[in-house]
Amino acid sequence: MLSRHRTVVLRPHRLRAGLSPLALLWALGGAATAQVSGVPEAPSPAKAPKVESLTTTAPATPAVQAIAPSAGEASATPAVPAKKSRELPPLVVARVSADPVPTLSPATFLDTLRMADRYQAMVDAGGWTALPADLVVKPGASHPAIPALRKHLALVGDLPPDAPMNDQLDASLVAAVKAFQARHGLPETGLIGRQTVTALNVPAATRQRQLAASAARQIGSNFAYGDRYVVVNIPSATVEAVDHGVVVRRYVAVVGKPDKATPRIEARITDVNLNPTWTLPVSIIKKEIIPKMRKDPGYLARERIRILGPGGVEVDPTAIDWSSEKAANYTLRQDSGLDNSLGQVRIDMPNKQAVYMHDTPSKSLFAREVRFHSHGCVRVAQVKELAGWLLEGTPGPNGTGSTWGPIEIETSIATNERLDIKLPKQIPVTFVYLTGYATPDGRAHFRDDIYGIDSPAVPMPDVAATGTIAPPSVTVPATTKASTAGSASARAPGDKPSPVTPTLAKPTLAKSPLAKPAEAALVPPGLVPKASAQKASAEKGAVPGAAPAQSPGKTAAPRPARAGADQAAGDPVPPRSIPSRAALPPTD
Repeated sequence: MLSRHRTVVLRPHRLRAGLSPLALLWALGGAATAQVSGVPEAPSPAKAPKVESLTTTAPATPAVQAIAPSAGEASATPAVPAKKSRELPPLVVARVSADPVPTLSPATFLDTLRMADRYQAMVDAGGWTALPADLVVKPGASHPAIPALRKHLALVGDLPPDAPMNDQLDASLVAAVKAFQARHGLPETGLIGRQTVTALNVPAATRQRQLAASAARQIGSNFAYGDRYVVVNIPSATVEAVDHGVVVRRYVAVVGKPDKATPRIEARITDVNLNPTWTLPVSIIKKEIIPKMRKDPGYLARERIRILGPGGVEVDPTAIDWSSEKAANYTLRQDSGLDNSLGQVRIDMPNKQAVYMHDTPSKSLFAREVRFHSHGCVRVAQVKELAGWLLEGTPGPNGTGSTWGPIEIETSIATNERLDIKLPKQIPVTFVYLTGYATPDGRAHFRDDIYGIDSPAVPMPDVAATGTIAPPSVTVPATTKASTAGSASARAPGDKPSPVTPTLAKPTLAKSPLAKPAEAALVPPGLVPKASAQKASAEKGAVPGAAPAQSPGKTAAPRPARAGADQAAGDPVPPRSIPSRAALPPTD
């Protein structure tokens, strides 16, 4: 009987050596069940009933019996400072698309440019009709607004143009709604609700601007795709592992907050680091560590953060004057372990911004639909699986012929010793900012302009694409000329800004900040506005519908004070529940 057994559950945060009980069972037994002495067999995850949910939950950790230490052993154990540990919850992640088509490929630039032209034609034709903001329609139900929805979805290609025109959300329309939701990164429910209506009501002009701005940000890119590469689309907060043009793995990610924006980079993955330590950046020491130490002198000890002076000599925290900022002159380093702010895996990619991908102890963030919470680096759910993909073909730790599989990775992590594994062939990686992009199958995809960089100089405010987080407010540059009838300030409330129609023109050369000084990139026709539009925009101080002229390697959003400082020690663990997209604040 189960009641006759007394068991003690070893929680993951107690296993400082690294392996969780579930990982031990998988590694040693090759199955998700085990019969431990005095402990009933844990049920297999495969037998669990199927649950329809918008999130994916990892199997529960089976109970493992622990042997209580003797009185002598207990007395000999050194005292450890009391610590409120950030216990790792069961891994729950938001659902991501299983679409095998990558966000970024060699064809993305031209496909997106052509799609921008197509959406410009929609703008010129009047766009689409807005739906009631409070519209809610369940599959099978009818509503007077459904015909307008049908016209919209037929216009953008989600519904066949010859579909019947009625007021019912029938099976064919549900499929079209799901296709629309998939293209906008929304849960594919087929239900017409707040999130879907908000995305449907974004004007065609804004969608065209997202496509044009994203295409413009790709100008000058020198990214070397190769057979295998990794793409992080910042607005999507996802990571894609691409192999021969197909997404073989797509992961939920957490990227930078609007005031700690993740930068756009092009780099190469060189190493996978197991059991990393974390050296705190000066900005976090000044803004977060010093104030915490003033209130709680035992904070660093609980967080396993050491203070190192010249020559790497450890310094006693009580010897430092925390009333000043002198602590910033020391090196603060957090030991390896489950509570390390970088988790158990870091993926190195040398770049000027010093950002990278890594694990995290705050895994409940992966359950959120809005995941802009880091200090600039990219936290990856199931990062060990990504590390295994990166290490394919890398010689393993057990001599000639061995490889790096899940068992080898977990075994190395269990040693709690830092290990840097160099890839024999570096893998290209890029962090991109695509709020609108097109794929070769003719679909247009859109994401929120979370950093507000698509068109910061355009007088007409941007729309938060799916109603999640409003972009940062932007100050319109003042002009020296008096306001005219054609200016933004004198525009009638119902007037629309003059669209910029892309026209064919001779290619011109634009220097790329990502290339060598002697190199240049072609600006394709279609991003060159008409002379009349240029003249009109000069009077207004901006080009409506066009992206600002800025280098692909820079964004208008603020950078982390010191890149590579992803997560401050002691970041609170947010609640596991998935709040609504609009209710989530852009803070940790």
